[in-house]
Amino acid sequence: MPLSKPARRRAQHNRTIFCNGFLREDGLWDIEAAMTDVKTHDVDNEERGGYVAAGEAFHDLSIRLTLDQRLTIHQVEACIDRSPFRMCSAISNAFRKLEGTRIGPGWLSQAKQLLGGVQGCTHMNELLPVLATTAVQSMWPSMGGQVLTEGAKLMLNSCHTWGQSSAMVRHYLPEHYRDAESETREGENRA
Repeated sequence: MPLSKPARRRAQHNRTIFCNGFLREDGLWDIEAAMTDVKTHDVDNEERGGYVAAGEAFHDLSIRLTLDQRLTIHQVEACIDRSPFRMCSAISNAFRKLEGTRIGPGWLSQAKQLLGGVQGCTHMNELLPVLATTAVQSMWPSMGGQVLTEGAKLMLNSCHTWGQSSAMVRHYLPEHYRDAESETREGENRA
């Protein structure tokens, strides 16, 4: 079901995010994400020649993660081609701190510790969750019949459908299933 008809309005801003996953000839994976922000009106900006014209990219940035089948990151390349301030692009190399980390439970928290606040870039950091899910989606078809079993390692309790008390887990992954009442009792016992 689509969203309802909105109130009358005028477009002000457009953000586009593209993500792609590639299997390389050497068996590694390249997962790429790009973000572009475009305004529908001119924006005054001293560092971009006085203004950023309507329709011109206000932000244009991208990240490539190269990882193996276990989701361990071997190489990171990040670039900021357009931004409101010249100094923004200087932070791109900081994202190499992700090299050696492994996408999985807790990875986004680890990335935030390495690249949060002044150690990173807000917009680049917004791409990290999308890169992670794109990596998983890209690799799943190559896992053959192990899709759900491998998925459980990353996805269990990450959303409604993958909750340990969900009908999907009960049906397809009964070894991971827990009824909601026992989960509540376990939580109370820990408190």
